[in-house]
Amino acid sequence: MQQPLEQIRAIAERVAASRGLEIWDIQSRREASGHVVRVFIDRPGPAATAEESVSIEDCEQVNREMSTILDVEDPLPFAYTLEVSSPGLDRPLRDANDYRRFAGRWAKVVVSEAVDNQKAFEGRLEGVEDDAVLLEAPNGRVHRLPLRLVTRGRLEVEF
Repeated sequence: MQQPLEQIRAIAERVAASRGLEIWDIQSRREASGHVVRVFIDRPGPAATAEESVSIEDCEQVNREMSTILDVEDPLPFAYTLEVSSPGLDRPLRDANDYRRFAGRWAKVVVSEAVDNQKAFEGRLEGVEDDAVLLEAPNGRVHRLPLRLVTRGRLEVEF
């Protein structure tokens, strides 16, 4: 028998896939307002423009379809609120695939041990090479940040 979150993930993946979307993350937590299940959907690809990103309509449609299925299957033994959203323009970068996918975008990256005499970097992602994130700083210098040292990475919104 599937665990409740596995069941919710399976439902979310079916609904998202039917719309050409994918599941980025699912969270379930107790908050002051009650229990909340958050489903983050994403559109495969670079998401560099508004047209390539998840829209409000995408979130509404996935929420509506998931709510209908969840009402029938009732995987959680308590009341909860379902929220569907995108990871956002300033999304966390989680693995090598994210650093490749968002090459060309501005990001902040923090490492656990100093690289080039610093632990926090900001600049344009150049991708991944030999298990290292390549990040071009504003001064033009390209830093090689070993993926094993990266503790946090996040895209920055550019205007």
